[in-house]
Amino acid sequence: MVKPLPFEEPIIKLHDKIEELKTYTKQADVDLTDEITTLEERLEQLRKEIYSNLQPWDRVQIARHSARPTTYDYIDAIVTDFIELHGDRTYGDDAAIVGGIGRIEGNPVTIIGHQRGRDTKENVRRNFGMPHPEGYRKALRLMKQAEQFGRPIICLIDTKGAYPGKAAEERGQSEAIARNLIEMADLKVPVVSIIIGEGGSGGALALGVGNHVHMLENSTYSVISPEGAASILWKDATMARKAAESMKITAPDLQQMGIIDAIIPEAEGGAHLDKKQQAEFIKETIVASFKELANLTQEELVSQRYEKFAKIGAFSS
Repeated sequence: MVKPLPFEEPIIKLHDKIEELKTYTKQADVDLTDEITTLEERLEQLRKEIYSNLQPWDRVQIARHSARPTTYDYIDAIVTDFIELHGDRTYGDDAAIVGGIGRIEGNPVTIIGHQRGRDTKENVRRNFGMPHPEGYRKALRLMKQAEQFGRPIICLIDTKGAYPGKAAEERGQSEAIARNLIEMADLKVPVVSIIIGEGGSGGALALGVGNHVHMLENSTYSVISPEGAASILWKDATMARKAAESMKITAPDLQQMGIIDAIIPEAEGGAHLDKKQQAEFIKETIVASFKELANLTQEELVSQRYEKFAKIGAFSS
């Protein structure tokens, strides 16, 4: 059973009450059909009220849900003939980033993404989806390979950020991220980046320099986590809810500011409640993006990507 989030408690309580009445009806041979029908109508209304008025902190919780689909889940659902490729050919293989080649609707693609674990053991092995430098270098190796063979690139983003540990810094974390930004900006093939969960800091941006950048409806994209921002601004990480509201990190805000191109809808309550449907939504978006970008020449792809990011932000003299 999927664990409910705090803001879903009213829904769970009403659902449990309905189930309790149904059980009582069977055991006591009492007709409570009218009462149950009324409560079921109220439940449907309550679901719509809650899920249509989600606050930024609610979306942060959905983006972090332990059952939320990962890169592997989407690869399994939308990519055929997938072959995973490993290693950066310099240091090692980082399990926090996975990637390889496959087909979508018969067309060859390279797909790369952050990968979190499903349990504690796997999370430790994958460093909770926080890549080391070799992860970004592996991603770049696959991107350059895709460019060489003319394959479009898909990047699925879901990370709190790049790993900030001593070993990562010793191996050149900032250089690895910066090189990805430079190299991705100049790729001669279409690049579509999709934030599927958390898009945190440079760890996300290192896979985010795309011709099209999309976000799932309940994902987040920010230079820092709400807890991190709260610790800096108010010296209190418990102010994360307020920080999330102030930082404009949700898909609707970022689309309005022109940072992302489109919002990919999610199943009511979050992608974790209907993984198959969510994968189909993502596939449709990818196919549409590649169809649009297919009309651009190599030079136009690079120019479009540059102009897209050059327009972000406000400048004054």
